[in-house]
Amino acid sequence: MPYERDFAPLPAPEPRWRERLRQYWALVRGDRPIGWLLLLWPTWWGLWLAADGVPPLWTLLVFSLGVWLTRSAGCVINDYADRWLDPNVERTKHRPLATGAVSGREALAVFTLLMLFAFALVVTLNRLTIYMSVVGVLLAASYPYLKRYTYLPQVYLGMAFGWGIPMGFAALTGSVPPVAWVLYVANIFWATAYDTWYAMVDRDDDLRMGAKSTAILFGDMDLVAQGVLYAGMFAALALVGRDAGLGQAWWAGLGVAAVLVAWQFAIARHRERGACFRAFLHNHWVGMAIFVGLAVDTMLRGGASG
Repeated sequence: MPYERDFAPLPAPEPRWRERLRQYWALVRGDRPIGWLLLLWPTWWGLWLAADGVPPLWTLLVFSLGVWLTRSAGCVINDYADRWLDPNVERTKHRPLATGAVSGREALAVFTLLMLFAFALVVTLNRLTIYMSVVGVLLAASYPYLKRYTYLPQVYLGMAFGWGIPMGFAALTGSVPPVAWVLYVANIFWATAYDTWYAMVDRDDDLRMGAKSTAILFGDMDLVAQGVLYAGMFAALALVGRDAGLGQAWWAGLGVAAVLVAWQFAIARHRERGACFRAFLHNHWVGMAIFVGLAVDTMLRGGASG
């Protein structure tokens, strides 16, 4: 009958507990794994280099779960700090805190719970790693506030996202040798570069709202600055390869990563928002290429020594 659908029963309302879980999942970016992956790859670089191969299973599990927990907590505290900004930015105006679907008090509770879970994992490791985890918490919690006061929040993000590198060495070797800090510096260059692509997406909105970023600082020289940042990353990774005695697989991984970075410049050279965002997302493959080179190299050298 033509009007039969008018009398169809309405769908049952979503249970409140399910609606809250859905909002919290969006708050921690559970549906967007790119941030977790960009944090995971440098952490695994550090673990594989420190272990000279596959790290012990429990340490690998602690750091991998810790990556997801701390990244999720970082997203929550970032949205809490940016609740004055996000409703006015096209890309972020639908986030749960920006829309009011999640309150500030709820967000702080979720942040605290995630960090407590992460710390519960860390306390199973040695004392140096536990001490260093406190620095990691401070980095993650303070990063979101820098965009109000400095044009370099992307650099600070690199410091926070790479902290798993020295922590991994501390957990596996009980110390943090110079090569770990060189790898850490490489990650700072890399994270500053890929987060600058991200900031280029929001540059107009940030200028209007008075937020700061490297994309605004670099201005018309942004692509040149990006080239310098990626060059710094590859120079630091080359030093890591030399100092750690890594072989051909490592250098092949760097070569693949360099080609991938060149592709980013090719698509984002006109600075369109969509292209800059694709360039940002594409860094997942850069991190993976470097990790695969390292993993294969340590496997081949382990087999040769065996």
